[in-house]
Amino acid sequence: MSKPSSRKGLSLRWLELFQVCARTGSLSEAAKETGLSISTVSHHLRALEDHLGVELFNHTRRPMVLTPKGQVFLRNIDVALQSIRKATAEAATGDLAEARYLRLGTIEDLDSDVTPALAVHLSRKMPDCDFLYHISTSHEILEMLRDRELDLGITTTPPERMRDLQDHPLLRDPFVVVLPANEGAAPLAEVVAGKTTLPFLRFSNDLIIAGQIEAQLRRLGVSLPHKVECGSNQTLMAMVAAGAGWTITTPLLFSRAKRFQSRLRLHPFPGKRFSRTLSLVTTPDCARSVMELVNAEIRASLDAQVIRPLIEMTPWLEGAFALIDEP
Repeated sequence: MSKPSSRKGLSLRWLELFQVCARTGSLSEAAKETGLSISTVSHHLRALEDHLGVELFNHTRRPMVLTPKGQVFLRNIDVALQSIRKATAEAATGDLAEARYLRLGTIEDLDSDVTPALAVHLSRKMPDCDFLYHISTSHEILEMLRDRELDLGITTTPPERMRDLQDHPLLRDPFVVVLPANEGAAPLAEVVAGKTTLPFLRFSNDLIIAGQIEAQLRRLGVSLPHKVECGSNQTLMAMVAAGAGWTITTPLLFSRAKRFQSRLRLHPFPGKRFSRTLSLVTTPDCARSVMELVNAEIRASLDAQVIRPLIEMTPWLEGAFALIDEP
């Protein structure tokens, strides 16, 4: 490796590309993510190494592997780049009307009413901003946030700690039992224990909500046959409405199934209650002004469009289905 360059400063672009290459382990993946050519990415990496006078990668290995000095360098610039991005974001959005780009991910649970209202509100408050809205599962949104492909996300809070992301709890969404409206008078506890002929219709096991439900059933010592698994709440509600079985879901999800509600009956979960939490999750460098704007509008929309109408229809949800107080 040559001696350190006489140039006085490091290029921020070099550091950002080094960070992407260290994460992806591939020049081609880094090029795809940044929109540059492979040769350009390689040129910038070599320029950084020449400037420092050290090998940061073992260039004979595939995927690319950091050298010991490269690992130390990465740890240090991760902190520095995070601070730079945060400062840049805050400066760019101190006046929200001047914001230029925002990437927001939401779970499908909110795409009927809440997300459209949020999109309209943000477009008015940030008129010159280009928006990217991504609807997906909580797992994928969290991964995209970790990879800095999104700025904010609204997700189900996972059981594990979110490490480098910032969690702002929004909604307590209790689990409830949904039966066909014409189902007989079998005790609810017997239905949940699998002691009736009505089959249990469950969420696909790759969803966070499915893991939460299964964990609670295990705690109760209940094991139900895997007759039907589905990734769509709307499909589950349609099947229950048709009398094909019963399910465990949440008030938020039930509220989306308006076309089926006349043929459904909502019941409290028997025995020990449990719930999930929806959170606004941000990257550490997301501007606080943007986070506060999204947080306030999401809370207002959830309260007006979902919580209050459903509690009027189902008063026993009062207090259980509610916004979580901000610290």
